[in-house]
Amino acid sequence: MDFATILGLLGGVTVVIFAIGEDGNFAQFINVQGFIIVLGGTFASTMIKFPIQSFFKAIPIGLKAVVTNTSFSPLDLINQAIELSDTCRKDPRKLLAVEEHLKQVQDPFFRKGLQMCADGRDPGYIREFLNAEMDLSIVRQESSIKIFFSIAEAAPAFGMFGTLVGLIQMLSSLEDPTTVGKGLAVALLTTMYGVLISYLFAQPIAEKLDQKLSADSGNRVLVIECVVLVQQLKNPTEMYDILEAYLPENLRRSVSVEDASAQESE
Repeated sequence: MDFATILGLLGGVTVVIFAIGEDGNFAQFINVQGFIIVLGGTFASTMIKFPIQSFFKAIPIGLKAVVTNTSFSPLDLINQAIELSDTCRKDPRKLLAVEEHLKQVQDPFFRKGLQMCADGRDPGYIREFLNAEMDLSIVRQESSIKIFFSIAEAAPAFGMFGTLVGLIQMLSSLEDPTTVGKGLAVALLTTMYGVLISYLFAQPIAEKLDQKLSADSGNRVLVIECVVLVQQLKNPTEMYDILEAYLPENLRRSVSVEDASAQESE
């Protein structure tokens, strides 16, 4: 669970509720016509830009991804790969021993690659398969990001459109003061709805998805290298020397060469 996203959304909603409900009159901030203009126009504009199947798939996928935390520490992935390689080097069955440890591997992408090693797949085939799997995953996630960015872009525009509609209604009925309030409410509330949808929901979600995609892509590249090195039964010291480049500076040498050498000599 990504608590930062949930706390941010809850905090934003709390601020909005406090701001508009301080006097206890929430009804004055509800306007069905304005809400339909903004929400309906935003979704219509977004569906024009993307295939309808992509639109209805990307929304739930994006919302699920933004509130869940499925990323794994690159250091944990490296340590796990080193341990698996060292275990297989000591086992007479070599790579067949990987199958006994697959349940301990939480990353499904890593687990799939290791299963292919245990099945005796060709190294070139494994790398090609995992790269294709990674590319397709990136495409799916990028589709969600683009759709949420499109929503963030369209919502304020339709909020402004609703403002123009409300002003036209208000100006066209100035002779009847009782109808001025309705037009003015549409004019102001649609702008508020557009701003909230864009800057409180759609744009932050798109930015969070983009950050998670970058982290996930980096992890998948690392996993592919880990799988290849496990298949080659590299010794722990050599593995860490190769994989250390995938770690940020603050995590490097978290597994010392001495520790890796100790694992190798045991």
